[in-house]
Amino acid sequence: MSAEANVGVVGLAAMGGSLARNLAHHGNKVAVFNRTYARTEKLMNEHGTEGEFYPAKTLKEFVDSLSKPRTAIIMVKAGAPTDAMIHALADLMEPGDIIVDAGNSYFPDTIRREKEISARGLHFVGCGVSGGEEGALLGPSMMPGGSEESWKTLKPIFESIAAKAEGEPCVTHIGLNGAGHFVKMVHNGIEYSDMQLIAESYDLMRRGLGMTPAEIGDVFGEWNKTELDSYLIEITAEVLHQVDKKTGKPLVDLIVDHAGMKGTGTWTVQTALSLAVPVTGIAEAVFARGLSSEAELREEAQKQGFSGPDGKLDLNDEEKKAFIEDIRQALYASKIVA
Repeated sequence: MSAEANVGVVGLAAMGGSLARNLAHHGNKVAVFNRTYARTEKLMNEHGTEGEFYPAKTLKEFVDSLSKPRTAIIMVKAGAPTDAMIHALADLMEPGDIIVDAGNSYFPDTIRREKEISARGLHFVGCGVSGGEEGALLGPSMMPGGSEESWKTLKPIFESIAAKAEGEPCVTHIGLNGAGHFVKMVHNGIEYSDMQLIAESYDLMRRGLGMTPAEIGDVFGEWNKTELDSYLIEITAEVLHQVDKKTGKPLVDLIVDHAGMKGTGTWTVQTALSLAVPVTGIAEAVFARGLSSEAELREEAQKQGFSGPDGKLDLNDEEKKAFIEDIRQALYASKIVA
């Protein structure tokens, strides 16, 4: 295979496939590889006409299809799979080539990997990517670490695909080695806090004021026209208006109250503790998710009479309106603190 691709993506699940398409949409020649070739074929069958792709059946074929200095972006599961892919690529690449880990890796792992890979003459870049699957396709916020030299190569590629705010790309060189993944970790920790604050605001209106999900959705919709304007507030308003077609009940009432987490919030709290930095809002958000996962324990506590008060407030219309404004102001202040 001729070396014509200026960038490659390894790992073609939801995020990797979307990122590869985004790269192709912006004029990049994109080599693609997945551990199972069936996923590569699926991407080509469904989206192969969207740009210039170079599908590879083997990792060597993938590396050979990249022009020098080679740039390979890894989008695989964090941990051991990422380590394995980094070393497999490093064995096939040459000094001056660039390996980018665009997954949700813990920044100490990124520091370790950068030290190992740079000793072989390669550049290693840990890059936070925010925006989910849709963002990866339409424009993510990107937080690359790594060397200044690697950034010179990556800058035009990343700026071509990043989200734009007031015409400026949402990407810049964050700093050396693990800086990019550190910033992404903190970003995710703050997002944990934001989501918990939104949940508590909902709970105050739902249980405290006895409002319906749709009524609360209207409130969040109005809040999104204020300084609280954000993606999370917007989708909260949208979700609260959803009705289950089978039962006719608000969809939110049918969702199991068990919040999962991928670990980045925990990493933020652990790091803050090690640095003696108080991030109490983020910590409580992580603990709240942990408590929500203890469904059996909570159910048993309710059976034993530990259900707590219903929390219903007896307020007239004016007092209710004022209380909702208090919640809005408290949410705004808490977001700033977080």
